[in-house]
Amino acid sequence: MRIVVALGGNALLRRGDKPDASTQIANVVLAAGELAKLAAEHEVIITHGNGPQVGVLALESANDERLSEPYPFDTLGAETQGMIGYWLLQALGNALPGRQVAAMVNQTLVDADDPAFANPTKFVGEVYDEATAKALAEERGWTVKADGQYYRRVVGSPQPQGVVETELIRTLVEAGAVVVCAGGGGVPVIRDEDDRLRGVEAVIDKDLTASVLAQALGADALMILTDVDGVFVDYGTPEARQIPRATPDELRALGLPAGSMGPKVEAVSRFVENTGGTAAIGRLEDAIDIINGKAGTTIANA
Repeated sequence: MRIVVALGGNALLRRGDKPDASTQIANVVLAAGELAKLAAEHEVIITHGNGPQVGVLALESANDERLSEPYPFDTLGAETQGMIGYWLLQALGNALPGRQVAAMVNQTLVDADDPAFANPTKFVGEVYDEATAKALAEERGWTVKADGQYYRRVVGSPQPQGVVETELIRTLVEAGAVVVCAGGGGVPVIRDEDDRLRGVEAVIDKDLTASVLAQALGADALMILTDVDGVFVDYGTPEARQIPRATPDELRALGLPAGSMGPKVEAVSRFVENTGGTAAIGRLEDAIDIINGKAGTTIANA
């Protein structure tokens, strides 16, 4: 099968870990061991999160007195694709001796008129008190909003229209390579009035990009691998119950939180509805059992 795997940020940085490179590299090696089992039997395309890593680079950039202004988020996203792509490239190459592995920097096209730009909601970077946040917003042209008792910068999270380098990814897959691509949802770009690509300040949901990419590549399955066993009813309560199998309509009816499982459910639902393929959500450690329907939550039309 051709499988697109969306790797959750926990594969790089587990909850409570400090974002040291050594910690993340060790976690990537563990993740690569599981992904190699999939790649031994299937065509595998891997996407990944980058939230904590972008946060680290954004803070470094903001505090570098040599810069007249911090690096923009599209550039920071490209930086994390290179860094995380390198880690995965090396770890997968070591886990799959003799197999070609490619890591790519990708651009994801978004609509310049997407309403998300007018109403930014995606929190990025550090937390500040109200006065500091508003001073930074004035100084740097940011939009800031309350996040609990603190304030944080927010940027738009537009809908992904497609990965610009999709055909190159297809060529690599058909040549037998394991491909790491579209990290962090891809570098957000728009087409300007001259039909040229231009980066924009935004953060694209990585799972939605994985869904769009899986559809474009004609994938048989989309897997979102995270740090929970699957989709649950009443998650976090004594009545919590895992859902082993569901249709897109059944999952959407649960009204899952927008800040956690909701976007994952929307991503897999779109893939299933638009392709008739199968999707799944579950733990990285259970990847083989998930693709065989023995673990996680499987999503299908029937």
